[in-house]
Amino acid sequence: MAADASTEILSDLADGVLTITLNRPDKLNAFTATMREAMVACLDRADRDDSVRAVIVTGRGRGFCAGADMSAGAARFDVAGRAGADGEALRDSGGRLALRLFESKKPVIAAVNGAAVGVGATMLLPMDIRLAATNARFAFPFTRRGLVPEACSSWFLPRAVGMQRAMEWVATGRMIPAEEALASGLVRSLHAPDDLLPAARALAREIADAAAPVSVALARQMLWRMLGADHPMEAHRIESRLLAERGRSPDVKEGVTSFFEKRAPDFSGRVSADMPESYPWWRDRPYGEE
Repeated sequence: MAADASTEILSDLADGVLTITLNRPDKLNAFTATMREAMVACLDRADRDDSVRAVIVTGRGRGFCAGADMSAGAARFDVAGRAGADGEALRDSGGRLALRLFESKKPVIAAVNGAAVGVGATMLLPMDIRLAATNARFAFPFTRRGLVPEACSSWFLPRAVGMQRAMEWVATGRMIPAEEALASGLVRSLHAPDDLLPAARALAREIADAAAPVSVALARQMLWRMLGADHPMEAHRIESRLLAERGRSPDVKEGVTSFFEKRAPDFSGRVSADMPESYPWWRDRPYGEE
C-alpha cells in the first residue's frame, strides 16, 4: 500500500479498484487538512487514470474517522480568526472534500469500519454506496459543539435519509448505531468486521468487470445532479441527448455483442478521452457566486 502526500492517507490500486485508507489509527483517524489534501489528490489521480474503475474509502484500525482533529482546542474552529480574511480563506474544509467527491468521475464506495463522527460522517454522504461494519456508529454532533452542519451536509443529509430524520440527528447530535443507519438508508448493508472490505471489493469488482466506464461516469453525474432538478423534463432532456451520443459509441456495439455471445464485455471507451460532447451539461458554481 502506497502513502500519499503524507502517511496520513494510504492508497492501493488492484484489479481496477483504488482503495483509499485513512491512516491515523492511534487518533481514530481524526481528520486533518493534510488528510483532506491527500484525499483530493487521490481522487484527482483516480479521475485521470483509466485503470481505476471504482474507489473504496475506509479507515485503518478500529475507527473510520472520529471527526476533525481537535487537539488545538476551540481554536481549531476559529477560521475567521486564523484566516483574517473573508471569502476563499473562510471556506469550510470538509465542504471542499464533499464537493470534490460530488464531482468524481468514478463511483465511490464507503467501507465504514468503525465510528464515523462529524466530518467522518458527512464525508460519507457524497459517496455513492455506503457499507458498514456491524460495530460502526455515526454522529453529526455539530450542535453539541456550538457549530452548525458542515461538508455540504445540509444539502446531502436530508436527501439521503429524509428531512425528519436528518433534523433529529443534527439537532440532538446523538450517536447512531449501525442498525439505525441501515434502517434509515444511510448505509446499504451491514457486515461482520472481517467481511466488510471483501464485500466492498466484491461490489467494486462487479462495477469494474461488467459496466462501461464512460457510462458509469455519466450515470453517476446524471443521478446526483437530478437531485436538484425541479422537473422530470430536465432528466428527459439530458437522457435523450446522452442516449443519442452513446448510441453511436463502440461501447454500445460491444455491450450488445457480448450479451448475445454470453461473455464478459471488453469496453474500449475511456473516461479520460471519450466523454461525449454534451459532458459536462451543467454550469459550474464558483464559491464566490451568489
